[in-house]
Amino acid sequence: MSTATDSPTDSPTDSPTGSRGSSVGSPAASRSPAPEHLDPGPGPETPSRPALTAALRDHLDGPFGEVRDHCRALDAATFGPPSAPLPMEEHRSRVTAQLAALAAEPYAARGFPEHQGGTARYGEAVAAFEMLGHTDLSLFVKAGVQWGLFGGAVSLLGTSRHDHLLPRITSGELQGCFAMTETGHGSDVQSLLTTATFDPGTDEIVIHSPEPAARKDYIGNAARDGRIAAVFAQLVVGGESRGVHCVLVPIRDESGTPARGVTIEDCGPKLGLAGVDNGRLLFDHVRVPRTNLLGRYGDIGDDGTYTSPIDNPGRRFFTMLGTLVRGRISVAGGAGAAARSALAVTTTYAAGRRQFAAPGTEVETTVLDYRTYQRRLLPRIATAYALQLAQHELVSAMDDVLAGRTTSEEDQRRLETRAAGIKVLTTRHATDTIQECRELCGGAGYLWANRLAALKADTDIFTTFEGDNTVLLQLVAKSLLAEYQATFGDLDTAGIVRFGARLVGGTVIERSSARGIIQRLVDAAPGREEDVTFGIRGTQLRLLREREEHLIEGLARRLRRATAPGADAFAIFNATQDHLVDAATAHVERTVAETFAASVESCTDDEARAVLARVCDLYALSTIERHKAWYLEHDRLSPARAKALTALVNEVCAELRPHATTLVDAFGIPEGLLTTEMSGTT
Repeated sequence: MSTATDSPTDSPTDSPTGSRGSSVGSPAASRSPAPEHLDPGPGPETPSRPALTAALRDHLDGPFGEVRDHCRALDAATFGPPSAPLPMEEHRSRVTAQLAALAAEPYAARGFPEHQGGTARYGEAVAAFEMLGHTDLSLFVKAGVQWGLFGGAVSLLGTSRHDHLLPRITSGELQGCFAMTETGHGSDVQSLLTTATFDPGTDEIVIHSPEPAARKDYIGNAARDGRIAAVFAQLVVGGESRGVHCVLVPIRDESGTPARGVTIEDCGPKLGLAGVDNGRLLFDHVRVPRTNLLGRYGDIGDDGTYTSPIDNPGRRFFTMLGTLVRGRISVAGGAGAAARSALAVTTTYAAGRRQFAAPGTEVETTVLDYRTYQRRLLPRIATAYALQLAQHELVSAMDDVLAGRTTSEEDQRRLETRAAGIKVLTTRHATDTIQECRELCGGAGYLWANRLAALKADTDIFTTFEGDNTVLLQLVAKSLLAEYQATFGDLDTAGIVRFGARLVGGTVIERSSARGIIQRLVDAAPGREEDVTFGIRGTQLRLLREREEHLIEGLARRLRRATAPGADAFAIFNATQDHLVDAATAHVERTVAETFAASVESCTDDEARAVLARVCDLYALSTIERHKAWYLEHDRLSPARAKALTALVNEVCAELRPHATTLVDAFGIPEGLLTTEMSGTT
């Protein structure tokens, strides 16, 4: 195994590229000057510039900067990660104490409406929760279970008879868990096996696990601290199944003894998140009062009859799940925060670490001056910026929905689709970025003291909890095709093409809060391949849009075969799943790029705007470059243009290199959470 003094993996034969104006290869005419003049700034060894850092931080903080600053002032020793790995029980105790300390802060109450004892500042609550992603991620998850999932279920699925529970949940006095996933069913929530059968003779609901596959699995807060579980089960009333509903079920008493009929098992050690007490629950005909049913979308009256404001069972189910979208948004925020922590640690290390002297000199080169290092690090910093700005727009949209400022089903579905897509991109970014940062720091990145090991282990689950990423991408794609599916059988091939163009050019772009700005940028870009000028923002956005449009059109054509007489619709759909995922990914990448571009346009500080413009270029260009094979295969770029694209990405990396520490300092991560053995490495 490598030691802590092993070098990064960049080749000593690479030439430093820290200076601006490096060669971009040919043909040079494939690019135009940067849309903003970017001052070269300080030399490679110059520290971050406070004024620029502050302006960038203010922009990155978005609409909830005040609550972020409040979180930054929290004591790092109290809420930060442990300085060394702890035994599982000790880590769990530590996180439970952290949760109690966090409950004394105002953040949890902001996530609940006033009539439930909260302050109804939903966006601020999620922004504060996101900041926990810089601390111990076990605290992030445990707080999410307590206030986001358990508290969210009671608040959003319950009725007025459950409101009295919310102050106790907010204060942490009543700890609970969210029991949805089963051993046999994860993503397929509609097919859960646990039953909740109404007994009119006793006016009770009987919760039962009919077989081992019905065991509630991986349930956070269940193994140790939870007293009540929000259990998702098939509700049976009068012998008729009413679909999945949620019931509050006590699982242990105040002394910690499991309730009668409840079997609790500890999931034990995990890859990460050692401070979270994940457990398993089995129910053997456990009886609870009828009023424990969280009945906002389906309730049992005093006379024993079932009623619901939503007649269609499928629509009722998806409406219930849709109300819990805040958890998915919060996971994306926490993943983004964790990735930014890794980038800050690694960039600080890279700015001071030296390795190999250039020929004819005695001074070793800073590793961040090597092209390969820049290539591996700077596009990820650009992605972190893009995703944080996209997260702001997502949280603001969520705040509008939860506060009732937007009330239509279309707004809710749009939010769910956007949340699913951003969650996928951000959690994948976190997983890949933290791994890359670990490698960029060599053996030092493998040491616990340098934070990357814990970040890597603790975030690994993020790609599969609160929705498996692949499944979520399929949901995004289905949403994109929803309008087409409504008229599936009536469109010929030409109609499908027109539909795809309308979907991308009209319906989808309306999801951007800056539709006019984006359309103006795209309209101003050259349209022919020979006129491709990658430095023009409109060209970048047009290329991303064209890929999305082509993938959606092709997907619509393939799925149309499912309507043919005798067609095996499931087999046809199954055969297109890879296409579905690609189309959804292209859609989310394009919307994130458009959000970033609009954000650059809105920045009021000239110097910060110039830097943001170049960071935006790097995000868009590196995204296009990642799909370069697709653009070549579909004749959207010639080989010469594709080579010029790579050369321009190299140049933008070199331009941004002097600003690298400024860019990560602008994340605003408290210094106490970034202290590592690598700090000041030479």
